[in-house]
Order: sequence, then structure tokens, then C-alpha cells
Amino acid sequence: MGGTISKESYIETGLEVLSDLGYGGLKLAEVCNRLGVTTGSFYHYFSSWSAFGQELVAYWVHARTVRVADNLRAEPDPRRRVDVLIQEALMLPFEAEAAIRVWSSIDQTVHEVQAEVDRQRFEMLLDAGVEILGDRHQAERFATTALYLLVGCEQSTLPRDPEHLTWIADRLLFALDNGVFANVPGGR
Repeated sequence: MGGTISKESYIETGLEVLSDLGYGGLKLAEVCNRLGVTTGSFYHYFSSWSAFGQELVAYWVHARTVRVADNLRAEPDPRRRVDVLIQEALMLPFEAEAAIRVWSSIDQTVHEVQAEVDRQRFEMLLDAGVEILGDRHQAERFATTALYLLVGCEQSTLPRDPEHLTWIADRLLFALDNGVFANVPGGR
């Protein structure tokens, strides 16, 4: 069976393990057991467990951030870009994202990658927000709010109800469309 398992299968399975068991559950034996292969077949693709981890994180960055950014570059409508970003965020594997954040708290290399992903996601929202709102300060509030909602959802131990997540996303879009990010009298 090892010959039919691709390198990408190991990576995808690693992400599944992160989703199911968290960072503490990401072990070579678990990945291999789920694929029904021996650890020897793992080493056909990866020189070490560390190399696997680096490739897993690189794959996550590409699949969950770079690919989205690349696809959005062709979209001229900033409001449509925000809609796509929010839909992509609602489809993220929140448990895997949370596990990667845990991993980033103990591994400086993963932390640097996580910080870059957060920065890229923020910049995509900020750029669209500036075009929509015409004000950088308001756009920063919007982008910060959106990213805080995403990270909070990833880190929460509450059950993730898709209906509630959609409701929250709709409120965020309502705020964007109705100038809620503008300064309020007496506010900051």
C-alpha cells in the first residue's frame, strides 16, 4: 500500500491529525496508522520528522493563504474580495488552525510563519477595506475585527455552529456596508 500513498497524502493526514488530536497528537505513528503504512514508507518522502513538520506548515500556508491571495488578485471588486475571504475563513479547518497556533507558541520557525500568515490575511482585508471605506483608519478597524473574530473562533472551546458563524460573518459585513467602523462621538 505504501507505493500508492503520495507525499501530499502524508501532509493532508498530518493536517487531519492536527484537527482531530491537536498539536500534541501529531506523531509519526498516528500519521502512518491513519494511512495504513509503515514508518519506513514515511522516510521515503521525508528525511526527518522535522522536515515533515516544515513541509506540513509550508503546505498549510500555501493552501490556506497564498492560494486564496493568488485567486483574489484577479477580482477587481473589493467587496467581492471580502465576501470570498469570509467564505474561505468559514471553511477553514479551525481545529487544525488552532493546533498550528499552539505549535507556533513553542516553535520559533512556526511562529514566524504564523505571524506572516496573520499579516497576509490582515493585509488582504485591509486593502479591500481601504477601497470600500475610503479611509485607512476605518479599514484597519475592519481588518483587525475580522482577524480577531477568526482567531477567537479558532481558539474557542465552544462548539462551532456553522449557522452562528455565518450570522457573525453577516454582522461583520453589515458593519462594513453601513459605516460602523467610523469614529463615533466621544469614542476612539
